[in-house]
Amino acid sequence: MPETENIPNTVNTMNVDDPLYIHNTDLTGVKLLANLFEGTGYGGWKRSMLIALSAKNKLGFIDGSIPKPSSTSPTVHKWQKCNDIVFSWILNSVSPEIAESIIYSGTAEVAWSDLEERFGQTNGAQLYSVQKKLTEFSQGNNSISTYFTRVKAIWDEFAGMGMNPVCSYTCNCGAKEKKSKFQEYQRAVQFLMGLNDSYAVVRGMILMQNPLPKISVIYNILLQD
Repeated sequence: MPETENIPNTVNTMNVDDPLYIHNTDLTGVKLLANLFEGTGYGGWKRSMLIALSAKNKLGFIDGSIPKPSSTSPTVHKWQKCNDIVFSWILNSVSPEIAESIIYSGTAEVAWSDLEERFGQTNGAQLYSVQKKLTEFSQGNNSISTYFTRVKAIWDEFAGMGMNPVCSYTCNCGAKEKKSKFQEYQRAVQFLMGLNDSYAVVRGMILMQNPLPKISVIYNILLQD
């Protein structure tokens, strides 16, 4: 019998935790998000993309923590393939018009930075729009559950604008706790203000409590009313 020829193993033996690892589902035509970003609601879209890319272990291709290897590195081709996949995911997650404006960015990091510069900067008009929604939004014909979900989305949008930065220093003055408590009180009052008049009695009972209950507690009280 002829000798068996030694055939090299071509199976991808790279560690699955390595960012350069490409899973068989990591295809260029994949859409990471159901809804395309069309120029508004950047904060929510960005958050969803970061979660999706983190799950794929590919955040390093947009934040610069996985730089392109030298042209002589044995991993340069693998890096380029991963970059192109991530780049395609970004293109697939924005409207055709926005995709056209970033398609020549070169790398996923450059494309992401472009989007961040254009849509991630908070300005007066954006702040005014969110604050206006907060002050004008009310329950209307919505159920308590729907009303709470929608007003929370506005709170999250405001938080995503970075208007309430968190201090990283450790202190004993209690300022961070007080700020957090004040924000909780603000949201509770905003939520109660937007309720229909049919909840006037229970709203009055809640406002009489000292301290004011957390928004999650208020929500459950109203659901049981």
